[in-house]
Parts: sequence; C-alpha cells; structure tokens
Amino acid sequence: MIKIKIRKEISKRKYILFAVLSFLALLVAWLLASGSGAIKEIFLPRPGSVVTYYLESIKDGSLWINAKISIYRITLGFVYAVILGIPIGIMVGTFKKWEAVIRPLCEFIRYMPVPAFVPLIMVWVGIDESAKITVIFIGTFFQLVLMVADDARSVPDDLISAGYTLGSGTGNTIFKIIIPAMMPRLMETLRMMIGWAWTYLVSAELVAANTGLGYTILKSQRFLKTDAIFGGILLIGLLGLITDRIFAFLNKKLFSWAEGGR
Repeated sequence: MIKIKIRKEISKRKYILFAVLSFLALLVAWLLASGSGAIKEIFLPRPGSVVTYYLESIKDGSLWINAKISIYRITLGFVYAVILGIPIGIMVGTFKKWEAVIRPLCEFIRYMPVPAFVPLIMVWVGIDESAKITVIFIGTFFQLVLMVADDARSVPDDLISAGYTLGSGTGNTIFKIIIPAMMPRLMETLRMMIGWAWTYLVSAELVAANTGLGYTILKSQRFLKTDAIFGGILLIGLLGLITDRIFAFLNKKLFSWAEGGR
C-alpha cells in the first residue's frame, strides 16, 4: 500500500504540471459536454463560440474598454479599503479598547450581503463611478480590518516583550516590531482580499453601469448570449488570477525569509 505523507512537498515542476493538467481536464470536459449535443448551446456554449466572441470584442475594441474600466473600479475600491483598513486593523489587533469598539461592528456588518447595499449606495453617493467603487470598498473593507487585526495579533508576545525590555515605547513597538513582523502575513491577506474585490465586480456594476465586464455579463443575460456570459466570467477569473500571482510573487520576493504563497 502506497503511503502518502501529509503536506509532503513536491517539486516546482510537478506543481506546475498538475496545475496545467487540472485546467486541461476542465477544458476537455467542457469540449465533450458542449460538443456531444447532450447540453444545448444556449446553456453551455462551445469553446469555439467563446473564442469567436473574444475575437469580435477585440476587433471592435469593446473588450479592452470594458476590461479597463473594471480594472479601474477594482483598483480604486481595493486601494481605498487598504488605506483605511490596514491602520484600523493594526490598531484593533494591538489594543483591546480598539478591538472592543471596532471588531464587533465589523463582525456584524461583514455578514450583510453587499448587493443589498446597492439601493442605499445609489441614494448616498449617486450612480456615477463613485457608486461602483463604494460597492467594492464595502465588500472588502470590513473583512480586511478583521484579517489585518488577526495578522497583528499573530506577532509573538516575546518579540513585543523584548522590545519593551530594550526600552522601546508603544509607538516604536508598533512601527519597528509589530508591523515588520506581520508583513508576510499582511501580504497574504491583501492577496486574498483582491480576490474578494473581483467577486464583487458584478454587484458593483449593477449600479447604473453601461460599461465594464460585469455589465457585459448582465446585459448578455437579457439576450441569452451565453458565449458572452462565459467570456466575461472567464476574463474576470483570468484577471483575478493575474492579480493573485502578482501578490504571491511580491510576497516571495520581498519576504523570502518567511513562508509565502506559491
């Protein structure tokens, strides 16, 4: 009987091979399901139909325009969440009074469905670009605060005690001990949160949008253009994967001394 060790490391070549094979298996299953005629094309388009949609969208320029505006909305919503969420999260993970005030609120709000905020956001900030960005901000901010707080709390007490023993004050302890020690985990948190931001794109583009990948998917739904729906979904997934890999690369390069993502 072959024994498989838990968490046994494999070579980078094998890891890449298995990852490629998983995508190929999914593509083959898609080809078989759509090509056999068992599923009507209105429910599951052929891969060739999706490729044709991409070529036509590239030719008329709509693919680039929609991708560009969606990336813009994701970037701003995520950046605003990071600018506010990281400092608040560090304070929540460092001081119990901050935790008592902020954490219960974030725990409560994070379970509220983001699409339910869309009507309120339209009233609060209107229907222009700020509304789409606000949806993405709300979808990521409260989760980010809680995860950053956990990152700050993961710093060993021994490091903090050593800093106090050497005469470090509260401010120096935060900026010279806690923040540097939590940075590898913080980068992984940001990597996860950018994934959350991409999942809220379609909800964000419910708000009176006339451009964007999410808008394209919603518009295609009305006319049952499943090739465009699949094309939009796959492109969002690809863009999300690219951003994920960027954060994983940065984590590996900047914090090679710590365990990072692949």
